[in-house]
Amino acid sequence: MKLLLLLLLAFSGLSLSRCEDIFVPYDYSATIEASNALLIQSWSLETFCLDTPYKPQYNGGIIVNPDLQNGSLGWSQFGNAKVDFREFGGNKFVVATQRNQSSDSVSQMVYLEKGILYTFSAWLQVSIGKSPVSAVFKINGEDKHAGSVVAESRCWSMLKGGITVDESGPADLYFESEDTAVEIWVDSVSLQPFTQKEWNAHQEQSIEKARKGAVRIRVVNNKGEKIPNASITIVQNRLGFPFGSAVAQNILGNQAYQNWFTQRFTVTTFENEMKWYSTESVRGIENYTIADAMLRFFKQHDIAVRGHNVVWDHPKYQSKWVTSLSRNDIYNAVKRRVFSVVSRYKGQLAGWDVVNENLHHSFFESKFGPNASNNIFAMAHAIDPRTTMFMNEFYTLEDPTDLKASPAKYLQKLRELQSIRVRGNIPLGIGLESHFSTPNIPYMRSGLDILGATGLPIWLTEIDVKAPSDVQAKYFEQVLREGHAHPHVKGMVMWTAYSPSCYHMCLTDGNFKNLPTGDVVDKLLREWGGLRSQTTGVTDADGFFEASLFHGDYDLNISHPLANSKAYYNFTLTSDDSSSQTQPSIFVFSV
Repeated sequence: MKLLLLLLLAFSGLSLSRCEDIFVPYDYSATIEASNALLIQSWSLETFCLDTPYKPQYNGGIIVNPDLQNGSLGWSQFGNAKVDFREFGGNKFVVATQRNQSSDSVSQMVYLEKGILYTFSAWLQVSIGKSPVSAVFKINGEDKHAGSVVAESRCWSMLKGGITVDESGPADLYFESEDTAVEIWVDSVSLQPFTQKEWNAHQEQSIEKARKGAVRIRVVNNKGEKIPNASITIVQNRLGFPFGSAVAQNILGNQAYQNWFTQRFTVTTFENEMKWYSTESVRGIENYTIADAMLRFFKQHDIAVRGHNVVWDHPKYQSKWVTSLSRNDIYNAVKRRVFSVVSRYKGQLAGWDVVNENLHHSFFESKFGPNASNNIFAMAHAIDPRTTMFMNEFYTLEDPTDLKASPAKYLQKLRELQSIRVRGNIPLGIGLESHFSTPNIPYMRSGLDILGATGLPIWLTEIDVKAPSDVQAKYFEQVLREGHAHPHVKGMVMWTAYSPSCYHMCLTDGNFKNLPTGDVVDKLLREWGGLRSQTTGVTDADGFFEASLFHGDYDLNISHPLANSKAYYNFTLTSDDSSSQTQPSIFVFSV
């Protein structure tokens, strides 16, 4: 007997979340756009603040008098600042003035609990110019930074961040700026606590929306009659979400390494083999032999490759022959380098890290001026216009005290790149290296919220954790779960290439037996449908079978013992099918 299979893929219409408890939902929004009154039309321009702040998120959470409608209630002086309560255009706010120390500010005391994850937000303004302002919690004599923003005069900017604490106790929230000449204006403050269970529920809910689709399968015979009790087996062959690890050239010729890698991952980055100092160690003598061989291997296994990198802005990682050149000769050498590597791999890569780490470092700016990165991005785009051009930076998510690469500073650099005048828009991407020690997961999420508000693709590009062995795997799992669950993250690459001595962490030993961090990866791959995970069941009385599956490529096996029939199909479940937002996609198969 022939069977007909009606496969209906409903990507968003069928909710199969396992979270039955009702929690306070997480607010992923972050305001980075400007008001019409400031004549700003898009996030890509320089100013990104509002005439009037929005209401506090979560109605302020545990903050007392979060919108300053009740005057001084809950607020006090911190340090030697003078505190004023003002009103303009019907909006009330508090001001720290006459500041002599960076920490002279306005403050509110709160009680913070160990084991609770706090998301923080506030709207800030300074009296003149622009200045970075940080939100800080002083608890048990220690300053815990929650986040920062580049505040401006005459308009309000949103600071979003987060914290956890090691010990419970009272804490003083205050705002800090190294520029003591400015007043700090504060409004719409929020500090929302979440339990770990609530935080996990946010992740699961986000995964259901961003990473999974609802599948509805109907089995019928050749007459269109329903077939109940048909056995269904669905096997995922390939993850839809790009997930992988960096590699080095020692993967070539190492069959055990190749097998281990290709069974797990869908994307990679070459640790050094595409870098300038590897392909042109001697001036004028280029050698792409190793990079070419690695690219061929990964193409054969349908594994995407990120281009890392066109140039690196760190002075330490320039070849000696580069640093010895005159300014004009360096400029010509950079032009040759950009043309050489980008044209060679044009259209073959998942993205380019163009000027690596140009927030922390400035080698090329020191040679060519402040527009050096812009010019190099423009050169690369002109050669390979369809490939996404990434900034790639560290400590944007990892360290709230690093103001050089804060989400706010990252946004500023993105805006500069958006201003490049070229034919068509440069397709930009956000690369976040994610080299963690002790992760501040609420801060990580808030940073992704802020950068995600641009609408640009975000990749976590070099994930690892430098921590004691007894907590390394735990922290690593926290970072991977947070990245995978965030709706704005489009791919993740770990910096865990196998070698005799890994950078900060390895996934396997020399015999490709998993270390604890490798066990974490395999556990998550199975959760996310990888490693040929199976979903099984039988059709109901009406011939239907329903499941929620991660995006990816699938094999489908159907059998019915009474009919003595079997059918084998494959299908792809993606997040890109716009029709799935209004109606199921229908596939008809027959045997």
